[in-house]
Amino acid sequence: MEELIQFDKDLFLYLNNLGNTSWDGFWLFMTNKFYQIPLYALLLFFFYKYYGVRGTIITLVVVALLITATDQLSNLFKNVLFMRPRPCRADGVAEFARIKAERCGRHGYFSGHAASSMALAFFIGLSLRKYLKYIFPFMVIWSITVGYSRIYLGVHYPGDVVTGMAIGILLGFGAFRLHRFLVKKYGTVAE
Repeated sequence: MEELIQFDKDLFLYLNNLGNTSWDGFWLFMTNKFYQIPLYALLLFFFYKYYGVRGTIITLVVVALLITATDQLSNLFKNVLFMRPRPCRADGVAEFARIKAERCGRHGYFSGHAASSMALAFFIGLSLRKYLKYIFPFMVIWSITVGYSRIYLGVHYPGDVVTGMAIGILLGFGAFRLHRFLVKKYGTVAE
């Protein structure tokens, strides 16, 4: 286990130190959930177009449950079960890293950003793939970019991000199944 933890730290330092000031703004943009609102609005429009009003309401409820689940599970892992210091707070790591995040929480295992973005990617990608050919790969690439931003900015180890993405995939798939069930039972799908 110690070797795996050391590998995670070494990989973090390698990836984090690939950054330079000309890219800092882009990665700060990608990690900020507020700046993603236009993307979310466009996706909500597609849900309305293809699932109708009731389907959109169901979508909003499922997304709220999904984000709540990823955030609360991440907080449980970070602050109760593992309490692993983030790289921006870890001795022997922070002094060698490029810390670009505006703030740095105490604990980091696993990344809530990576989990919620991948959960949304899988949920949205699976729910809209019938209507939008490239939505699934687009959403997965977007999520991977959000996940990498956490390493770039110095707030998560690669293992935090990979674990978050894996949990996000499971939760996103579950949300897709729930959404499909609820839409069949209570919604109408626009044709």
